[in-house]
Amino acid sequence: MSEPFTAEGRIGSDLNALLGRVNGFYAFESALHVFPVNSTGPSAGLQEWNASGLWRDTYGDMANEYLFFAEDIFGGQFAIKDEVIYSFDPETGESSPIAESLEGWADAILGDYEFLTGFPVAHEWQSLNGAIEDGSRLIPKRPFVLGGEFSAGNMYVLDSVKTMRLRGDLAVQLRDLPDGATVKFKIVD
Repeated sequence: MSEPFTAEGRIGSDLNALLGRVNGFYAFESALHVFPVNSTGPSAGLQEWNASGLWRDTYGDMANEYLFFAEDIFGGQFAIKDEVIYSFDPETGESSPIAESLEGWADAILGDYEFLTGFPVAHEWQSLNGAIEDGSRLIPKRPFVLGGEFSAGNMYVLDSVKTMRLRGDLAVQLRDLPDGATVKFKIVD
């Protein structure tokens, strides 16, 4: 049997303590998903979620050095890198610092959960369509970065891994384009 996954560093230690009390969870009507230590059913555990061959490889080097530990309703990732917690945009591969501690991240989430988790869209979509299954996220029909609306009408449900792989491909395509460039979005299997 392999050793259980443990996150490193100061923030990693706090994350280990949290996950030792509750092995992953959903909050805000599934708008926030904190990954469990070990895979449970369709929900990937931290080690599996952070494995390079699952989805990270589709981002090239944009996802390197992050420990992804949670996600919003749209698959936007929350990650630890260099003792800072970042928000990682799945459509662009860009990140923004949120907090310098797990407690600071939790405070930020609680202080602006509607924006940071996508709760209003998650609530509206689930009111119309039912609960979103474990291991799935909402994904925009028209990507946000290409002008898609943050509304239930622009959403569909897709497996979390597939959402990240699809959007990783988009992020790599958009990476070096100048602002305002014309883009033709095609999904190719």
